Formats: sequence, C-alpha cells, structure tokens
Amino acid sequence: MGILSRFSDIMKSNINALLDKCEDPSKMVDQMLRDLREDLVQVKKETASVMADEKKAKRQLDECDAEIRKYTTAAQNALRAGNEEDAKVLIAKKQQYEADRASLQSTYQVAQENAEKMHQMHDKLVNDIDTLEMKKDAIKAKVATAKAQEHMNKIMSGGKNSEASIAAFERMEAKADRMLDSAVAEAELNAGANKASNLADRYTGGGTDIQVEDELARMKAELGL
Repeated sequence: MGILSRFSDIMKSNINALLDKCEDPSKMVDQMLRDLREDLVQVKKETASVMADEKKAKRQLDECDAEIRKYTTAAQNALRAGNEEDAKVLIAKKQQYEADRASLQSTYQVAQENAEKMHQMHDKLVNDIDTLEMKKDAIKAKVATAKAQEHMNKIMSGGKNSEASIAAFERMEAKADRMLDSAVAEAELNAGANKASNLADRYTGGGTDIQVEDELARMKAELGL
C-alpha cells in the first residue's frame, strides 16, 4: 500500500521543525494543511480497507479454530465409540486445518499490524492538523507584524538618507551665502575706494570742475547775469 510506505516519513515529520525552515510560514502553513488533509483522506480510506482485511483474517482464523475443535471432539467421540478408523479420518482432517491455521495466523498478524499503523498515522495526522489550525492565525499575525516592522525599518532608513541629503543641501546653501556676502562686501569696498579716488582728483591738481565754475562766473558777469 502506498500510504503504508510513507508511514515512517509521516510519523517522523515535525510540524514545528518544518515551520522553522519556512521562509514565509504564513504561506507554508496553508500548503501544509492542504497536504495533511489530503493524506488524512487517503489514510481513512486505507484504514477502512486494512480494518476490513483484519476482520476477514480474524474471522477465517476463528473459523479454522472452530473446525479444529469440531474435528478434535469428533475424533475423541469416535474413539470412545470404538471406531478407530473413523477417528483417524477425523484426526487427518483436523491436521489439515491445523496446517492452514499457521498461514491464517500469519495473515491475521500482518493485517493487525497494518491496522495499528494506520490508526497511528490517522491519529498523528489529526493531531498535526489540529496543531496547525490552532497556530495558523497566530503564525500569520506574527508574519504580518514582522513584515510591517521591516517596512517601517525601510521607511526609517529612507528618512535617514533624506535627512543626510537635506543636511548636505543646507551646507551648500550656507557656503553659497558666504560666497555671496563676500562678493557684496568686496564690491562695497571697491565702490568706497573709487569714490575716494574721484574726490582726490577733484580737489587736487586736476581741478577741472573748479576751472569750469570760475569761467562760468566770469561769463555771467560779462553778460550782466
């Protein structure tokens, strides 16, 4: 039977260990439940078949034992009646049933062991399904919380990068302000120096403006203005 060949694997399987190996337990738990339920359906069918085999083997063994008892009693009664030849025939028949009994006993033992294994698998699968059903919601909630935290971590990490970019921009802006202030100050200094130079020219040897004013006054006098 196919399911019996998987007996060892099913009995050794550990739900908690399997979940620990999952990258995403919330997805795996649903798949595991589907697989376990499929196995359970098959196990129930096989269990019914094996139990039927066990009952049949037990019935055949009981019938054989009944025949052995019947021919034993008949042989004993034949001897009591003084019919030794009849007793021999009855004993020979009893011995045939006794020979068959060994095979029937072996068949019954195998069927009984298989039925026991099927019951063990059935109980194991039912327990695993119940365990997963109880854990399913908690597992999914934990995974959802973990994913939400990972998302927040990424957002916070992006925020730190943004803060660093803003700080760098502010440093560049401050540097630009200093450059602008320096240029304006230099322009103001240059303007001051040019004004002083012009005044010096006006009141020193050049004297162009003074000469113009003197001539203008003479012309106005001449014209009676």
